[in-house]
Amino acid sequence: MANEITNEANDRRLDPFDRLARQFFGNYPSTFNDKVLRTDIKEREHDYVVAIDVPGIEKKDIHLNYDNDTLSISVRKDSFGDHEDKDGNLLMSERQYGRMSRSYRLPNVDSSGITAKNDNGILTITLPKRADSAASHIEIE
Repeated sequence: MANEITNEANDRRLDPFDRLARQFFGNYPSTFNDKVLRTDIKEREHDYVVAIDVPGIEKKDIHLNYDNDTLSISVRKDSFGDHEDKDGNLLMSERQYGRMSRSYRLPNVDSSGITAKNDNGILTITLPKRADSAASHIEIE
């Protein structure tokens, strides 16, 4: 009962979208913090740089795709942990599974030059822009 009261009080502090997500997904512990891929996107003159927080996610569990002006990422994390006391008695066993995906519209990208690296839990994707085609004036006959 005390947990339900605490959860209800915490729900009031969340924004409406977070409350809706909690109602839909429940209050179980999440493998991913807030079930969101935290992202920073910079647009520079010649490229886009996307930085996504993926702490604890292995390279093999990250899938990237660029198609139709859209960068898509999906990640998966499966973890299992045993917690034993000093005598080897199993006190707790936890399994957490989770998948998340997100898409970002980034137009005018040269897909052959996209690079990605995962460094200390930050996935950095660099998407070079295509060279602008020269504009031309069209005469009407």
